[in-house]
Amino acid sequence: MEDLAGYKGRALRVLSRAGASIGDVLESRTEWGTVEGTLVPRYEGGDDRHVVLKLKSGYNVGLSLATLKSVAVKAKGEKPAFLPPRQPRPRSGLQRVLVIGTGGTIASRVDYRTGAVGPAISAADLNSLIPELSDVARIEPEILLNILSENMEPSHWSSLSRRVGRGVREGYSGVVVTHGTDTLGYTAAALSFALRGVPIPVVLVGAQRSSDRPSSDATQNLIAGVSVAASAPFSGVYVAMHLCESDDSIAIHRGTRVRKNHTSRRDAFVSVDVPLAAVWRKGRLESVADGLPKRGEGVGFTPKARFDGRAALLKFHPSMDGSLIRAAQKGGVRALVIEGTGLGHVSAKVTSAVCAFVKAGGVAFMTSQCGRGMVDLNVYDTGRQLAKAGVTPLKDMLAETALVKAMWALGNTKNTREAAALMAQNIAGEMTPRRFPR
Repeated sequence: MEDLAGYKGRALRVLSRAGASIGDVLESRTEWGTVEGTLVPRYEGGDDRHVVLKLKSGYNVGLSLATLKSVAVKAKGEKPAFLPPRQPRPRSGLQRVLVIGTGGTIASRVDYRTGAVGPAISAADLNSLIPELSDVARIEPEILLNILSENMEPSHWSSLSRRVGRGVREGYSGVVVTHGTDTLGYTAAALSFALRGVPIPVVLVGAQRSSDRPSSDATQNLIAGVSVAASAPFSGVYVAMHLCESDDSIAIHRGTRVRKNHTSRRDAFVSVDVPLAAVWRKGRLESVADGLPKRGEGVGFTPKARFDGRAALLKFHPSMDGSLIRAAQKGGVRALVIEGTGLGHVSAKVTSAVCAFVKAGGVAFMTSQCGRGMVDLNVYDTGRQLAKAGVTPLKDMLAETALVKAMWALGNTKNTREAAALMAQNIAGEMTPRRFPR
């Protein structure tokens, strides 16, 4: 029944006898008390033993039919629908910030029909849903993509980079990119390389919980991201996400040193082996790190937005042989990033396959599975053999950052030899100077 979407079996019969429809306010007596709330749809995969009500607090509660004594319609209502409020009037004298929407949880709502979270809210909707943004900057939202982050491709990074480049020429004080969290670190790294020397802040913002959930982190992350883009004294590419589980502090991570470290927590993102770029707390920046590039003029800035996706990332593991490397080479892979153990170690079988890959014209790079510390191929024989074959050690570069950089290097050089030389350079803070172990 359309009036009781998602309900079936016993639950459907109970609601039908009560004359209820989606959107009605129900008074439900249970063994432990009376519950009043608005009837909301069930998801398609749900059982037939529960009725779901939305309470005045905004939370949903599932009532088991086993404890339900009676259901009565207290007031007829309309089916729930998303109606964004009017956008606030922009204040004069504020900086212009371009907000580029790409999709992801920060631009999503729960689909009650399926129970899934899908891209549904535009960047303009985010602006209207968070009126506090009108006190921070003049928001000019634009949808460039509407995809889940796992569908992000190098071609999308190119489109994003070019759009940011136009934004610089158009005189924006900063750019915010709303993005799904699963591959946010990859895109942050890609933009860091493609936008090397960008004179304004470019801030990627995500959310672990969709904007229609009471526990959503979307609002604070977006406010912080827009604030940094509008008025931070530094330039470059950054990620703005919760520093801790509370809403008090937002961490500003460097685009090449950030990793998603938890599947669902609001403070899932961490800066790996480097200090945070800054912390945004209660409307202002604190703890701004030394050495960040300063804001500058956009005259002459041009993105290097080409990416060549013919690169692969392989994680070494016990029992691994050379078959994956040979398959990658056969499939057209030109650059291979290896995540080795310790200082950059792989087995003799893998060493042999890597050497053959390089000899055949490919280019190979070594990173470490360890969360901290430097790759060093000069300590053990296997490392020296790889170095002699032409494998380039990437110091403390994150493996996923190295993969993205390899795609960028291939896209902006004439051959693999030039790409290898570019990979060894510190372009956007992806490698740190050698230091004592910590």
